Amino acid sequence: MNKKIFLLLLLSAAVVCAAPFIGAHALSPADIFGGAESAAAQILWELRLPRVLLGWLIGATLAVCGLIFQALFRNPLASPDMLGVSMGAAFGAVLYIRLGLALSLFGLIQGISLAAFGGAFLAIMALYLAGSLRRGGMSLASLLLAGVALNFLFGSLNMIIQYSGGYTDTFRMMRWTMGGLQTVGFVSSLASLPGLILILLIGWLTGPQLDLFVCGEEMAASRGVSVKGLRKLLFLSVSLVVGVSVALSGPIGFVGLMCPHICRRITGSAHRELTVACALFGGAFLVICDTAARLLWSPAEIPVGIITSCLGSIFFLWLLIKGGR
Repeated sequence: MNKKIFLLLLLSAAVVCAAPFIGAHALSPADIFGGAESAAAQILWELRLPRVLLGWLIGATLAVCGLIFQALFRNPLASPDMLGVSMGAAFGAVLYIRLGLALSLFGLIQGISLAAFGGAFLAIMALYLAGSLRRGGMSLASLLLAGVALNFLFGSLNMIIQYSGGYTDTFRMMRWTMGGLQTVGFVSSLASLPGLILILLIGWLTGPQLDLFVCGEEMAASRGVSVKGLRKLLFLSVSLVVGVSVALSGPIGFVGLMCPHICRRITGSAHRELTVACALFGGAFLVICDTAARLLWSPAEIPVGIITSCLGSIFFLWLLIKGGR
């Protein structure tokens, strides 16, 4: 195993092991093993450990998705948030709250998550339809701009729905659109696991093609890469996986933008190694952000999406300044 990957693995494992014990009420191993029915044990197994695990899975998924999008669009500023998928998911959730629905799938998956995934899928289909309707297809640059336009469209619809709601509904809508990892039990973690496995497999198997894709479509095609097929596979699979992640945690932004850039400085630009590095670092990064969100305003907590947006906006400006130089 690559030494740098091994160090990232140790970092990620240390964060996951330490985070459940940190909070407004610190826990200790003695509290945990003092009795299965103790209050500390219940806090750990029902609240903190599921939350940390969900945060790691969502962070790893978004980081790998961001890596693939940056290679696909050959744009260092590309991320899943820019294609309207996150905002489309927010539209589904906001509409669900405004209509006052109360649904669930087999009593396990909440209706708001299903509505959010439906909104994300709507955004994906709208982008795909826009690309297929244009004669000759849509270039990657045009697809990126179409995603930005959809982002603004769904954002406007969300504000209209929020404005028309009552105080309680409006608060719920705003709280969900900020992103968060509140969960009880391991159902949400299990629901997010297939998406991470899928995107890790795709990132690993298409790693050599992505290395060529970064050099340009002509270069990739000359080396035998099916450019159109690869583009469709990556775009649709990444968008669907992002839709699942946003449905479970809300739109947590900038993880897919920051983590790939940081990991490139650690492991280099080979996409197979980067896929593993982004998963390990992205998971640890979001868990650290969520732990900070639980502590900064204790005993209340800040939505983790606010923390990642603050860090991401600064990072975004740094990328722009660096690129200008």
